[in-house]
Amino acid sequence: MTINETVNKLKNGETTSAALVKELMAVYEEDKKSSLPLNAFLEMFEDAVTKAEAADREIAEAKAAGTLDKLFEDKPLLGVPFAVKDNTSVRGHKLTCGSKILEGYVAPYNATVIERLEKSGAIPLGRCNQDEFAMGSSTEYSSYGPTRNPVNREYVSGGSSGGSAAAVAANQAVFGLGTETGGSVRLPASYCGIYGLKTTYGVLSRWGIVAYGSSLDQVGILGHTPKDIALPLYAMSGEDFYDDTSADLPNKDSLKNLEAYKDFSSLKIAVPKQFAEAKGLDVDVAKVFEDTKAWFEKKGAKIEIVDLPILDASIASYYVIALSEAASNLSRFDGIRYGNRVDAGKGYDELYVETRSNGFGPEVKRRIIIGNYVLSEQFSGTTYKKGMSVRARIQKEVAKLYESYDLILCPTCPTAAFKLGQKVDDPLEMYLSDLYTVFVNLARITSISVPAGKNKDGMPVGIQFAGPMFSEAKVLSIAQAWEEEHK
Repeated sequence: MTINETVNKLKNGETTSAALVKELMAVYEEDKKSSLPLNAFLEMFEDAVTKAEAADREIAEAKAAGTLDKLFEDKPLLGVPFAVKDNTSVRGHKLTCGSKILEGYVAPYNATVIERLEKSGAIPLGRCNQDEFAMGSSTEYSSYGPTRNPVNREYVSGGSSGGSAAAVAANQAVFGLGTETGGSVRLPASYCGIYGLKTTYGVLSRWGIVAYGSSLDQVGILGHTPKDIALPLYAMSGEDFYDDTSADLPNKDSLKNLEAYKDFSSLKIAVPKQFAEAKGLDVDVAKVFEDTKAWFEKKGAKIEIVDLPILDASIASYYVIALSEAASNLSRFDGIRYGNRVDAGKGYDELYVETRSNGFGPEVKRRIIIGNYVLSEQFSGTTYKKGMSVRARIQKEVAKLYESYDLILCPTCPTAAFKLGQKVDDPLEMYLSDLYTVFVNLARITSISVPAGKNKDGMPVGIQFAGPMFSEAKVLSIAQAWEEEHK
């Protein structure tokens, strides 16, 4: 069910929040027994039932008092269960980031996004699988096994927010939270055939989110429809005292009752030449992309090919910056302050080395090593500085492009979902999955992946609608117009 359908059934008494939560928990338990378990959730939160029962009491009391509409005006997500990525703090629950090094760690406080969703009445249902410390594009780098794609369980769900995407796509949660550093919400949304929004940097607070690349990280939302994304965004967005990078979102109120975009005749869309002619673009994905462009043109929008040569440097710039920041952020996991400890009995240096060697998986180690190499005395004055310089140019030139265009249109990924194990031993091939997504994070703009078609194997294909900074309302409105004609 969508959020609107869920809320209507709760208001009409067709179901209760407790019944819904228990049903989803039963589905999860049954799925674990499958020969090919989805492995979207790592665990369900036991207190979700208690919170759902409290929501049901609120609804019953408001019905009796005749204030039901007022209740849902104040708490628009009351009783709605959602999935949480395993790098997001939920007070009193485990937080492992898909890593053995954080086994047994329990979050002492709520992330701001969790606090605000709970204030709006939503119920955290459980924590979802992810690539370890959000480093990956397939959720195969989790220490707890891969998450399978609900469309075909022999395929990957995408990453790093693959657990949240699979949970939503498989109807194990109404909506889900993920995080983005270079495409980790949009990529699994594309692979699983749902909507996934990467918000403008700062719109959603990062307080309580375990950091990967701090200048790139951002919370994202996964849902069945753009409206399923708009309402949680309305509840979560805005400046946060605990996050100095946070910012208020203009036109926020329009998200509460999202309407489909209508004036396509005034819409100007840019298609970067660098993406339209990129090597490695799958034939089926290219066909879906052409169909998407044709839909916009039929609606009256004007589409033009634009030349942005700086985009060719986006992957290189992204990995220099992201891996450098990751090496710095992950230095705090030392066996002394958080999670697991492997004590060699010889001193702090040995404890530090043994804990990190045993606790981190191979992909995380690879990225830490590369990041530290970039930050080493020999390179820190040139490579990292150059990466940041390229990033500044990308941000400047993309912003300039939006002075003439409303939207950038491109595929979400060069391919549809691939089979489990197909790329796991080829990191370079895996990194290229982010070819079309990382420029959005570098430019700090917003983008949504919409389910736009399927390839010859029946796997979903997503296309991106990317807008300028703080244009979430407009981008979601355009996506809603797409949804209403393609559902």
